[in-house]
Amino acid sequence: MDVALRLGDIVDQLGGTLHGDPGLIVQGLSPLDTAQAQHLSFITSAKFKSQLLSTRAGVVVMSEDLFQQYPPECAVIVVDQPYVYFALLTQLWKQRTVAPAESGIHPSAVVHPEALVHPSASVGPLCVVEQGAQIGFNTVLHSRVTVGARCVVGARCIVHSGAVIGADGFGFAPTGAKWEKIEQLGAVKIGNDVEIGANTCIDRGALQDTVIEDGVKLDNLIQIGHNTRIGQHTAMAGCVGVAGSADIGAHCTIGGGAVVLGHLKLVDGVHISAASVVTRSLLKPGHYSGVFPIDDNAAWEKNAVTLKQLYQLRDRIRKLEQHLSENSD
Repeated sequence: MDVALRLGDIVDQLGGTLHGDPGLIVQGLSPLDTAQAQHLSFITSAKFKSQLLSTRAGVVVMSEDLFQQYPPECAVIVVDQPYVYFALLTQLWKQRTVAPAESGIHPSAVVHPEALVHPSASVGPLCVVEQGAQIGFNTVLHSRVTVGARCVVGARCIVHSGAVIGADGFGFAPTGAKWEKIEQLGAVKIGNDVEIGANTCIDRGALQDTVIEDGVKLDNLIQIGHNTRIGQHTAMAGCVGVAGSADIGAHCTIGGGAVVLGHLKLVDGVHISAASVVTRSLLKPGHYSGVFPIDDNAAWEKNAVTLKQLYQLRDRIRKLEQHLSENSD
């Protein structure tokens, strides 16, 4: 479906201060570097000023500060938060181009008679909803989602294809000769307005529930171990791994490929860089990184050898400092 919106209508719906012709017709959203005259684009930082000054976009969304410093030749919508405004624009565009998911249960889905699915929810093709599971108001399960027994998915959630909610957590007791399975007797409790990416797995708890609080956003291919708690509005990028019984606070972000070891606590407002490994609890808000910089292999191996010798080098420096101090007296 082709979409064409008057610029003035967009501003009327989403707000902002318009500098330009309200009758301009916008036919699409596009990045600055590929936008054409019929497109709307946005800029969030001065580091993209070269793209701004060369863009062919018909309209650009930007902050007042950037507008004063780098006024483009095209129309401008000035807003406080350009990235948030762009997110709202994408929602507006999707409303005009993509039909909303139909409520109801697809004929190929398997829903246990004792599961509770809200009439407004959408359960897609080949989904499985097991005994005692609950699916909330206006929640959408895309194709091949599995919701295990007694697991709860709250209202207005989106669960993308292939996600598994409520698989057994990884619990085994060593006997010396073999492993004895620890039955996973808890469930998964997911709050409202949560989005879960494709092929992400959230394991059920061993005794207590795994808990995902309201507004959490999980990307694709994430593993959440049993008994983990993730606080409100925390976001994790693709391939994050969270081991069992981790306690992650609200409004945290965890970059792609990062790992959080089990039984650790991250307080509210902790931000983890991509590919970091969190090996201790983080009890103070802030930005943390644990990444050894990539290099050509020969240089990396030399640096790794040096890193192994740091403890010995520290002792030698202390002895040298002590020696110098004694001789200066």
